[in-house]
Amino acid sequence: MSDEEGILMPGSFIGLLGGGQLARMLILAGHPLGFRFVVLDPDSEAPASQVGARHLAHSYTDKKALKELAEQCNLVTYEFENVDADSVEWLEKRVDLPQGSQLLRTAQHRLNEKKSIQNLGIGVTGFREVQTLPDLEKAFEEYGSVLLKTVSGGYDGKGQKRIRTEEEIRFAFEALHQEGIPLIAEEYQSFERELSVVVARSRFGEVRCFPVSENLHHQNILTICRIPARLSERVEKEANRIATSLAEGLGLVGVMGVEMFLLSDGDLLVNEIAPRPHNSGHFTLDACETSQFHQHLLAIAGWPLGPTELIKPTLMLNLIGEQQDKLLKNMKRLPFGAKLHLYGKKEIRPGRKMGHLNLSMENQSQLLETLKQLQVWDGEFLDRMLT
Repeated sequence: MSDEEGILMPGSFIGLLGGGQLARMLILAGHPLGFRFVVLDPDSEAPASQVGARHLAHSYTDKKALKELAEQCNLVTYEFENVDADSVEWLEKRVDLPQGSQLLRTAQHRLNEKKSIQNLGIGVTGFREVQTLPDLEKAFEEYGSVLLKTVSGGYDGKGQKRIRTEEEIRFAFEALHQEGIPLIAEEYQSFERELSVVVARSRFGEVRCFPVSENLHHQNILTICRIPARLSERVEKEANRIATSLAEGLGLVGVMGVEMFLLSDGDLLVNEIAPRPHNSGHFTLDACETSQFHQHLLAIAGWPLGPTELIKPTLMLNLIGEQQDKLLKNMKRLPFGAKLHLYGKKEIRPGRKMGHLNLSMENQSQLLETLKQLQVWDGEFLDRMLT
């Protein structure tokens, strides 16, 4: 149900392509706004199916299920960029889908993503298209250490190989190469810090940025975020400028995570974009007046965007694999005010994100000691983010 200006009204049904934790948190944010939800996800136990949404347990390419989703909903959005782009394009011809398929296709293809960012005058890490083994050898000769990646698919470090020596070139190429499908070789970038900005743009062009997050990865999986990031005012403004330029230049509607590298000279390079709610933005659930999930819904519904200022310095810690059980056994040691968010996943697997914890950083030394006593997260990582 939309009014004459295209604003989605309370009581409307929003369709979600994907039923993971991001969809789950979108639904929880949407209930107070009066929205109802239908989820399309092949997993019968998808996290989003547990929080009051209709669930269509079918493939993302099932035309009958897509038709049912379009017929049941006033608007459709996707929760992650690995959903089938052809299905999104099919849907946007039949139902309001503000995110559209074009930006999704850009984000799904690393070469196109890099070129699109470059075309907006924004810096990225050096890269080369790799079709053949000699292409990769040239990239290694130019950049030295490189990351060889598939152009599509892969997340949290999947679908990539780091090449440090000439002897590793052939092995990496043979491990990832598929006939007729290019790879991308990216210059391995030394950096001071990994940063990200979650930016929102409404369907009417309003743009707001959330506070810059400082991120720490372990085995290519986001582990800890510190907000606000330890930055100069100049770098903070530049990060927000880049995120805003990308949102406007790429025609974003909704929220998007923009991952960046801060170099030793103070310059910023964009690593990648994710046109949907982002893991590094989970702190907004407890540290901002408007969460990234609330903001995404406001943006696609055509409502005014909410304020994004940081209420209190916050540490966000992912619960990965068995870390969830370790934390649950030590709940009595959690500091007052800790906000635990679990995703309802029944099966624990190595590298699987099971939930996250948001903590106030008002007393950093005490927080560091408490977290080390829990023995859930690596003490070295905690030292790096809290000292």
